[in-house]
Amino acid sequence: MAVMESNEKHWFVMRDLTRCNAKMPAYQMLDDMKIENFTPKVMKVITHNGKRECKEVPFIHDLVFVHDTRVVIDPVVEKVRTFQYRFLKGCEPMTVRDKDMEDFKKAVESSSKPQYYRPQDVTPDMRNRKIRIIGGALDGYEGTLVTVRGSKVKRILVELPTLLAAAVEVEPEYIQLIDD
Repeated sequence: MAVMESNEKHWFVMRDLTRCNAKMPAYQMLDDMKIENFTPKVMKVITHNGKRECKEVPFIHDLVFVHDTRVVIDPVVEKVRTFQYRFLKGCEPMTVRDKDMEDFKKAVESSSKPQYYRPQDVTPDMRNRKIRIIGGALDGYEGTLVTVRGSKVKRILVELPTLLAAAVEVEPEYIQLIDD
């Protein structure tokens, strides 16, 4: 990988070291600063002051994707001790290709209930059939049909390699099987 320019926008993979119940998690801080970011979230039932409530929380608390330049992000990292880059071996910050991130975001946002998986949770059994989506919100996507025993819902597996995977619902009429 070439050394990246500090004035080029990239999707950086960041760490949020705040506690799960922090008043100001990194994604909220970045939203307030108008810095584009993405945090995969799920709905959970949380008990707060004895009352149960549904709340949207990050799937992996310390994972935040930030789309900006090093010139913008570096000062935030220096100022906020709990906000850090994730690094590849050496001193190069981890990034995700723009197309991969945009495809992942589009797929996740098209589904009301995406199911997230860590890379180690994606088993070979889940990837038994290659498919292409023809029509609908995910037109042109290629991936694998996630098969979950007993489920009537069809889902396509969308991945950010080594980081995260999501299974999102697709209508059966849009699914085209691809022969290997």
